[in-house]
Amino acid sequence: MFVVEAATLIAFESTGYTATVRYASSLSTSVSGVPVSRGIDSAELVAGRLLAVAVFDDGPADAMVLGVW
Repeated sequence: MFVVEAATLIAFESTGYTATVRYASSLSTSVSGVPVSRGIDSAELVAGRLLAVAVFDDGPADAMVLGVW
C-alpha cells in the first residue's frame, strides 16, 4: 500500500531522474534520491514546485514523485 503526500521540490537530478523533497508533514527535514516518474517532463521540475509523492510502506525514503502543480 501507499499514501499520497504533498511535498515541495528542493532539487532535481536529471541524470538519475531523482529528487530531493520536503514533505509538507515534516518541514524540518528533506529526503533525497526519491525517484521521479519519467512521465513528468524535466522542465517542470523546478525547485519550489509542489509535488504529489506516493509514499510506500517503508517510509518517506521509499517513495516516488507522481505529479507536479
